[in-house]
Amino acid sequence: MKLWIDAGRFSAERVFGIDMIERHLKAARHQKLDLSEVIIDIGAGSAPTWTSEPRLHCPVRIVSGDGDCGTRLKRALEAGEVLLVTDAASLADARLYRYLADRKGSCAIRANKGAIGRIEPVDAAAVLPAPTLDAATGHLAEVSQDEFPAFVAKLRRSLPYYLFSVTGPAERKSVEKFLFWSNYKGSTDFFTKYVYPPLVWMMVPPLARARVHPNAVTIVSIILTVLAVPLFATGHFWWGFACAYGMSVLDSVDGKLARLTFTDSAIGNVLDHGLDIVHPPFWYFGWAIGLLGGWAAMDPASPLWHAALWMLGLYILDRLILAVYRAKYKRGLHTHAPMDAFVRTFISRRNINLPLFTVCYALGWGIEAFYFIVLWQALTCAYHGLRTIWILMTFRPAVSKPT
Repeated sequence: MKLWIDAGRFSAERVFGIDMIERHLKAARHQKLDLSEVIIDIGAGSAPTWTSEPRLHCPVRIVSGDGDCGTRLKRALEAGEVLLVTDAASLADARLYRYLADRKGSCAIRANKGAIGRIEPVDAAAVLPAPTLDAATGHLAEVSQDEFPAFVAKLRRSLPYYLFSVTGPAERKSVEKFLFWSNYKGSTDFFTKYVYPPLVWMMVPPLARARVHPNAVTIVSIILTVLAVPLFATGHFWWGFACAYGMSVLDSVDGKLARLTFTDSAIGNVLDHGLDIVHPPFWYFGWAIGLLGGWAAMDPASPLWHAALWMLGLYILDRLILAVYRAKYKRGLHTHAPMDAFVRTFISRRNINLPLFTVCYALGWGIEAFYFIVLWQALTCAYHGLRTIWILMTFRPAVSKPT
């Protein structure tokens, strides 16, 4: 299989700092396509320049020749190999590359003047003489949204495929906003969904254009997370809050940056998700120690210290309960039903507990808030436990009937 890109229709616009040709190459690598070659067909024009060429496990060849898009595409099909086809002004959902590569038979997706498709050599006659790819593939079967597996586990929601043509600044800005919002998780907390996005949006585009790697953002996030613990424990709560809220915003920035620029990595996922799981108990203990008057005044017999220990136990138990559903169904509990996604908005999590504690601490109710947060964690744990038991007892996933 080869990837054929019509660069006769070329856009110099860069979406999150990446031009269209580089996006195609990055998407092919990201989806781990088994390609024998990438062909960039420039037609009768001059070879366009693109930002960089990602390391692929196949050669990238630039070809030229007379004729419209359809004529040049038929010429490429003469080699007798299946082609994934698109053009250098289209921005396609990266999932489409894998979907089309795994699918059998010729087909195409055409929307917003953009096009991407799969063409078998035997169907070369169905390619029309036409100036653009969407017109050249007009007689091929079209993939509907209903056929496409839309669920994205990392985003905890279903996301229909998308396809755009980006030929000017207005289209680029519109597509960037769409991509930004489409990369938000379907079930998440109130502050991540409604409060932090404007701050995240202010940071992601300039970081992407500057080619800042998301792991660099994650490292800054880790530093802020660690700094917050001694600040809380020594009673410097407002400096600790500054670090904590900075980390909370950056926790959204690194994920968005990674997905929007195809720079996610195994080590980045470990650092990001590992940090999310590990750090909250350290903050909670920092709060308790700071409220007790610092390390020197810390009393292991204090009810507040006992509450911190209960918080640790409940937090670990809650994580283990959530792991049961994930192990069974290979997805998060809060994707099970709309009710679960709604509950995820308010349950005991860092981004809910932190603002609650901040407001109450400012009002002089820090200790009372801490006890309430422990209670809220207990109620959250109880909900997850009972909900998981109910689902395991009653839910039976639909089984596809053989055709």
